[in-house]
Amino acid sequence: MTILIHELKRNRISFLIWTISIAFMLFICMIMYPEMKTSMNSVTDMFANMGGFTEAFGMDQVNFGEVMGFYAIECGNILGIGGGFFAALLGIGILSKEEKERTAEFLLTHPIRRSSVIFQKLLAVLLQLLIMNLVLTAASAASFALIGETLAMKEFLLLHTAYLVLQLEIACICFGISAFIRQSGLGVGLGLAAILYFANIIGNINSSGEFIKYITPFAYAEASDIISSASIEMPLMLLGCLYGIAGIVAAFIKYMRKDIAA
Repeated sequence: MTILIHELKRNRISFLIWTISIAFMLFICMIMYPEMKTSMNSVTDMFANMGGFTEAFGMDQVNFGEVMGFYAIECGNILGIGGGFFAALLGIGILSKEEKERTAEFLLTHPIRRSSVIFQKLLAVLLQLLIMNLVLTAASAASFALIGETLAMKEFLLLHTAYLVLQLEIACICFGISAFIRQSGLGVGLGLAAILYFANIIGNINSSGEFIKYITPFAYAEASDIISSASIEMPLMLLGCLYGIAGIVAAFIKYMRKDIAA
């Protein structure tokens, strides 16, 4: 597990920055809720009559004046965008950076199989996402306690589970792409995460874009849907898991056969 430990150490600064930043934004967002609570009824009415904008962010399904509705809309977007982008960054560079930084010759001349290299690097990505989400879940729960609001535990855990799976799916797809590129894929990873996010918004606004929900993980991690129904669309989540597995399989197949530049 030398490579696993090395990757965790190598990425510790980036991991801490992203985790602390997202946790801080979630915390600050919830701290603001008591001050905004008194004026929320008028805000809810305003948002409810904004047409496509209301549907795009699911404001027609939750009460923005209630704490869980507020958490779904405000904090859900932070978790989706922040977590999705970090997952893309983790996955897209984990395999390609050995060629980009000219360290492949040093790594692959050691008595270690390529399959082990891939597995340990994948495990490093998954562990970082899991730890980050545990921290974010704890920080969010603490913020509820701090402002004295009751936490709807079932909906809360379902929401965070959905965002964890979303991040794992994006990371695994980017992991697969990483095996096919030789230089930095930063733009590819961030671009993919952004496209999937905005595709979901388009699907929410346009009824003819129903098929989009079978493509983007943001469809099954729609915070307003989860909070209002207290459930996750499991068929969509399972489909997302299949996309993630396909990314992992592609990474193994390509990297095992790849002519890696030293």
